[in-house]
Amino acid sequence: MSTIANQIEAYIKRLLAASENGVLELKRSDLAEIFMCVPSQINYVLSTRFSSSQGYLIESRRGGGGYVRIIKLGKDGGNDLIALLNNAKGQRVSRQAGEKLIQRLTEEEFISQREAMMLLALTDDNVLKESGDPERLRGDLLNHLLLLLLRDDFS
Repeated sequence: MSTIANQIEAYIKRLLAASENGVLELKRSDLAEIFMCVPSQINYVLSTRFSSSQGYLIESRRGGGGYVRIIKLGKDGGNDLIALLNNAKGQRVSRQAGEKLIQRLTEEEFISQREAMMLLALTDDNVLKESGDPERLRGDLLNHLLLLLLRDDFS
């Protein structure tokens, strides 16, 4: 059985897929009414399922005329990956954040499903636990992956 968060995420993704330009504007209260939940549940879904590392930008304005604008970042990836690199250099990356990034790279067809499985295996806590700082090593590995993806001499 699907959780309400999964249902809200799937609904928003369907609306985004149907939009012409990958931009969706809606009201939290409207979504909360559709799913019979509180607006904070919508906030939770937006913050955990539509982050920049997952390929989304969220803009919002609160109040009576407030809205939430969800923008699916482009598939060309060049500028987006450079921004990720600049923000991630030397950073620790949790298992969950690493998995989300790999999922995003797969969804945007930067990597194949098989490559994603290999990366997930290489960045698994069981593999990295001997390093002393698995999150730091995971960050370094993912940073090097992003650098490789930006190279023009691979096809």
